[in-house]
Amino acid sequence: MELRTLYYFLTVAREENITRAAKTIHIGQPALSRQLMQLEDEIGVPLFIRGKRKIQLTKAGMLLRRRAEEILNLVAKTEEELQLETTLSGELMLGLAECLASHQMLPKVIESFSQQHPEVTYNFYSGNADLIKERLDQGLIDVGIVLEPVDIQKYQYLRLPQKERWGIITSIHHPLADHETVSPQDLISMPLLHPHRSLVQHEIANWFGKLQGAPTYLGQYTFLSNALSLAKQQIASIISIEGAFYTHDKQELRFIPLAPELMTGTVMIWKKNSIQSQLVDTFIEAVKQTI
Repeated sequence: MELRTLYYFLTVAREENITRAAKTIHIGQPALSRQLMQLEDEIGVPLFIRGKRKIQLTKAGMLLRRRAEEILNLVAKTEEELQLETTLSGELMLGLAECLASHQMLPKVIESFSQQHPEVTYNFYSGNADLIKERLDQGLIDVGIVLEPVDIQKYQYLRLPQKERWGIITSIHHPLADHETVSPQDLISMPLLHPHRSLVQHEIANWFGKLQGAPTYLGQYTFLSNALSLAKQQIASIISIEGAFYTHDKQELRFIPLAPELMTGTVMIWKKNSIQSQLVDTFIEAVKQTI
């Protein structure tokens, strides 16, 4: 399977039309059709559902599309890393949790780093610790900023000074909105949303302790922005760290800390036992100097 063929495949998948795809990559339509049929023969499964005006991907085609994008991204990144230039350049892939370190520390690092290395560009991926570790393992992220609790045994890591406190995000019109803190008893009968990660859910369950009755969970979320509308409309309050709420609307919503206090740390991680590019090594050193 050649890289060129994967590029052709992705172009057809994006255009959903062989004629348009052939024009985009500047080859003849018959030649492109032959390449696609040869690819299907090589893999042994159909990749396309061919309609009169539109081509759609089969289930196997959708899987190949995802893998082909990962492969071509890795090839491009490897080519960048192998270029020996006097000026530090290339794209830095950063995986970021919604937290204070991402909102406060990272901009300072990037501002200084960009002044010293103007040829460097950045690709930001937002996700929780599980998603960031998965992409780090796949080589699609260079460095990740994640929230504890997190299993970091197979990574190099740097503990960051930013600590996060947990609380609830709720409407300013909610009965608890005038409270300075909220206790387990305050929340026991309220509809709640909690983070998707199982390790975090365990921490929250420990905080609630042994109460009469259990918290009422309406659901769970991965990205806070997807849950805020429910809090605004008083459908549910959101259990969250304060840093995730840092850039969001505070006119209609309020963050109220938990009591007793529940805190969590922030960690920067990268691959262990792996030779990093000069760009990644230099960036990690820049973070160490900043903190």
